[in-house]
Order: sequence, then structure tokens, then C-alpha cells
Amino acid sequence: MLLKVSRLRKAFPGVQAIEDGSLELRTGEIHALVGENGAGKSTLIKILTGVHAPDEGTVVVDGKTRRYASPIEAHHDGIVAIYQEFTLIPTLSIAANLFLGRERTRLGALQFGHEFDRANRVLARLGLALHPDTRVSSLSVSEQQLIEIARALLVDARILIMDEPTAALTPREVVKLFGILRELSAQGIGILFISHRLNEVLEIADRITVMRDGVTVCTQSAAGMSRRALIELMVGRSLDDEFPKRGSEPGPVRLEVKALSGGKVREVGFSARAGEIIGFAGLMGAGRTEMARLVFGADGKESGEVILDGRPLRVAGPQDAIQSGICLLTEDRKGQGLVLCASAKDNFAISSLRHWSRFGLLNLSKESARFEEHRRALAIKLVSPRQRAESLSGGNQQKLLVARWLEVDSQVIIFDEPTRGIDVGAKFEMYLLIRRLAAQGKVIILISSELPEILGMSDRILVMKAGRISGEITNVSSATQEQIMAMAV
Repeated sequence: MLLKVSRLRKAFPGVQAIEDGSLELRTGEIHALVGENGAGKSTLIKILTGVHAPDEGTVVVDGKTRRYASPIEAHHDGIVAIYQEFTLIPTLSIAANLFLGRERTRLGALQFGHEFDRANRVLARLGLALHPDTRVSSLSVSEQQLIEIARALLVDARILIMDEPTAALTPREVVKLFGILRELSAQGIGILFISHRLNEVLEIADRITVMRDGVTVCTQSAAGMSRRALIELMVGRSLDDEFPKRGSEPGPVRLEVKALSGGKVREVGFSARAGEIIGFAGLMGAGRTEMARLVFGADGKESGEVILDGRPLRVAGPQDAIQSGICLLTEDRKGQGLVLCASAKDNFAISSLRHWSRFGLLNLSKESARFEEHRRALAIKLVSPRQRAESLSGGNQQKLLVARWLEVDSQVIIFDEPTRGIDVGAKFEMYLLIRRLAAQGKVIILISSELPEILGMSDRILVMKAGRISGEITNVSSATQEQIMAMAV
């Protein structure tokens, strides 16, 4: 037994984050920790890494009871966490990042030769043919993640905690990462794997621990466990359907995109009907997001036409698209969708200030009333309208963006990776919301890398490859993931 956590309790003002948390990790085991947002996973990780101290309970590492006062103390015991948001400094080299805070000096001078030698060895161990002098900003997301793993190996990590490690990776990069994790586990490293992607959890994990409402519900072998059974353990109820039932037959054509080109997108054309959910599938880099940004006017198009309700649109930028009734919920909601340091209400109002202003003055009471109306309708969970957007869960951040676009009466809503980083309960709420918007006659464009989501939510599927539409599936009820992948590659 490498790690044993027993009867942890941790409370914050007004919140009982962990009521009864327990976990065991064996040497060389890949152990998944799953649960909805708010289940207590993040707090448990922060206790293991010395960010928080528990109110009650024990943490035993190698048979010795530990109570870490800082992440440095946890590092000394070989416990390292790699978070979804990387902690690398983009402007520095690989070597500088690997040894940051642990530089080796002699007579006050850095020993670059020693660092480069150790960096080359650990990079080779992970199969990375990169020079230690390479600037981190030039690396791909998957390469940056492997640099984070390399840094953990340099401190002789024996317990590696990975939080949403595949969120921004392509399927091919996921396969490579899983191969490396299996090699590390074979070398005796215990890996704690946290993810909302349950298919990947079932593929990589030896055992799975489920947390719900601050309590460890169970620990089971991953072998033989179904996705459905795992979801039911996470949400605490029987799961009848993972996706809401499809709505009525779509109406007349509302949106037409003709010969759209720009950047890597080439001659893309399609139409969409009122109340229709069109799913866009394809590998990462196929051009789906770039297509959406062209329709929204975020990137200048070279050619093509966008027609809404029979009226050609002149979309020179996002402001034109918004005024024409087109909106985009970006895949990067934190970087491009929300002003994280601003309040929830300010984020809601940012695109519709003219609705409540007269002679340059805002009608704050009307703004607040509209926000409250959307908050209730979308069931956005808030402490107060002044709560900062960065403190909301992923699902509530997405709902906040939806509220913003509903206030400007958007008729075409583009969802780019709408459920990335949100838990299964919040996913179902988002699916219900998308279905409800479609039932109002709006056009929904759904871009997703999760093929079960595309198959479960779309009325029609368009597959992109190398900036073009490579195939179309109209009979979605009988479609398969293999059929989509054949068109994507």
C-alpha cells in the first residue's frame, strides 16, 4: 500500500467540502477518482499535496502518518500533482522549467551542463525528441503535458496525481499519454487519475473510487464496470437516459452557409433548419472551430456567404454577427468567453448594455431584473449576482454564457465543446438546455470531440477533415462511432 487516506473531513466557511473521504493507492496502480463537481475530489487532492490541512482523518504514505504543511513537503515524499491548467512558464526553455526553483549552482553560477544532461535523460524516458533549450511556448499541448510529467519524474515522484489530463488532447495524443502512464505504473509509480471522460477512465484505470457530496461512495475494480453503472454511482440515482429524447421534426431552412473559406477552412457549405441540432465531428485540427469562428466573424473570411432567414449577412466582426442573431459559445470559455475577474451579472450584460442604457446611463435595476430572470430560467447556481465568474463551476459558467446570448435574442447558437470539463450531472442539464433552445425554433450548431455526445444530441451530423466537409450522416439513430471516424480520417 503506497497511500491510505481514511475518514477525511474538511470544511470551509459555509461549506462542508469533505464529510468522509477515503482512498487507497497501491504501488504501480492507476487509480481513477471520479465524481460530479462539488463531490470533494479537488479538496482531497489539495489535502494530499499540502495545499489544505484536513480537519479530521489521516493520510498515510508508506506506512507513515503525514500531515503536510505545504506542497514542498508533499514533494519531498514524492507526491506531485499535474493540473489541467499547466504551471509552466511559456517564455522559458524546457530545461529552465524542469529545474525551476531547484537550479544547481556552483560558486553562484548555474550549472547548465548538468541540467541539460538530466533534462535529455528524462525527455528520452518519455520519448520526447526535443532539445532542452526549446522554448515551452513553441510546444503543443500534449508536449507541454509531458514536460509537466518530466518535472515530476525529476523529483522522483512516487505518487502522480493527474487532474483532467486528456481535456485538450487529440485521440492520438491520448493513446500516447496512456502508453506512458502504463509504463510509469510498471515502474512502480502510483497514479491517481481524475477525469470526467468516463470512457477513458474505464480504459486506463485498474480501480475506481467514486465520491459524491463529500463522501467516498465506493471503490471497485474497473474491469467489468459499465459506463452506465459508473454514472449511476456518481449521481446517486438510476439513469434512464444519458441524453434527452429528440424533439419534433425541424422546420424550414433558416441558416445557409455557402462556399465559406478562410485560414484552413476551404469551401464549406451547409444549411440548417429551424429547431435542428447539427453536430460537427472530426479530429482536432479538422477545422470545426475555425469554421465556427468564420461564421461568427471572429476571423476574416476570404470568401463565402452566410444567409439567415433568406437575408445575406454582412459579418465583418463578432459585433455584426451578434446584431444579426448569431452567437458563439467558444470552446475556451475561460480565455475567450468570460471576463473571469468580473461578476456573473457583468458577464451576462457585457453584450447587451445598449438595452439598458439611455443618454449614456445604465438602468441598473432593469439589468438586475433581466439577469435574475435568466438565472432562474437556466437554474444558474450563484451565491449572489456579484459572485466572480471564475468561482463558478464549469456548468454554471456555460449557462452564464447562454444567458448572455439569449438576452440579445440569438437565433443561431454555436456550441463549441459545450460540456468540456463539466461533470455528468451538469452535462445532462446542458443537453436539456440545448434541446429546449432547439424547440424554440433556433438553429443549434454543436461541435464536440466526444462522439457519444454527437450521436446522442444531433439531428444531423457533418464530419470535417482537413478544413472541408468530408461526409454527412442523416440517419443518426443508426449511426456508429466507427462510421464517423471513417469519414474523419
